[in-house]
Amino acid sequence: MQFGIGVSTHINNWDIVRYAEELGYDRAWIGDSQMIWSDAYATMALAATHTKRIQIGTGVSIAGTRIAPVTAHSIATINALAPGRVFLGLGTGHTAMRVMGQDPMRVGEFREYLRVVRALLDGEAVDYTYRGNTREIQFLHRQRRFIDLDNRIPIYVAANGPKALEATGQFGDGWMTVGGEPDVVGPKLAHIRRGAQQAGRVLPADFHTAFITTACVLRPGDRLTDDRVIDETGSWVACELHFFYEVWKDTGRDDAIIPDHFKAIWPEYLAHVEAMSLPENARFRQIHDGHLVYLQPGERRFMQPEAIRSSCLIGEPDELIEHVRRLEAGGIREIDLWPPMDSERKVLRDFAEYVMPAFR
Repeated sequence: MQFGIGVSTHINNWDIVRYAEELGYDRAWIGDSQMIWSDAYATMALAATHTKRIQIGTGVSIAGTRIAPVTAHSIATINALAPGRVFLGLGTGHTAMRVMGQDPMRVGEFREYLRVVRALLDGEAVDYTYRGNTREIQFLHRQRRFIDLDNRIPIYVAANGPKALEATGQFGDGWMTVGGEPDVVGPKLAHIRRGAQQAGRVLPADFHTAFITTACVLRPGDRLTDDRVIDETGSWVACELHFFYEVWKDTGRDDAIIPDHFKAIWPEYLAHVEAMSLPENARFRQIHDGHLVYLQPGERRFMQPEAIRSSCLIGEPDELIEHVRRLEAGGIREIDLWPPMDSERKVLRDFAEYVMPAFR
């Protein structure tokens, strides 16, 4: 089992990557969402030059906000700063697109995007279509080392739906998900294998699987209603709540997609959204306020114990170790923690001290 962190991308927050390396974490996923954070690639460049061991990549880069050749050249530039320890996380854009009031990229377009990026990072010439014109493109000046393609850059795809999972199997070196329990992972891995098979590919033995969440190490007597627990987990639980609200809207307001741990508060949450000050066509700016950075004060009441326990890794050390082992047995190879910025050093330190040593 490997362990990583998710980084809320403030240009000066490169130091949390250095700190995570010091604590023994294996990988840092740098968030890419243009309306709420600093630039991911600028932050990665700083992190790359201040670290020596930890793997650095996007968590995840958004296909809809950068054309494929730009994404390939940007991550290959970071690879020139940290050769062999760079990865590219790619996704269709839950937050980066929705905070502009736009939909994530459609799967067919995303599959084509993956094809082009993978070929370019492999140093190949590839047909690329831009504004209706298709031309064969390839990186030039390789001998001048503007970018590093000699150290292979793996692509880890963020995917949940069947078609996106199949595209992951076709082009990905790994998969990142937010639902890491074995009963969820198993069927999704089956879709990934099906996509690989359809492409005439066999998934490599080292195909990577990463589960992103956050954690809170409890002490004897701690309760899930304690302020400290909510402070350390609330931004992640709210992020999941916002995600399911968006999916609920996209599926025609289908209550069946709401997970059990949010059902009790769902009517109240819908009333909370309806009461927002912005009109419906601009409300996305309030819904995603605080995304993975802090918990909106008005949403604190939705952080119920059942939601915290279902969304996060939480418990005393022995419970957390057992939970991680269950995830590992179910096919997860990496757990990534994304705590709120105000608590990130404490959350990462607690987990590194009380949980990670059992897996080293």
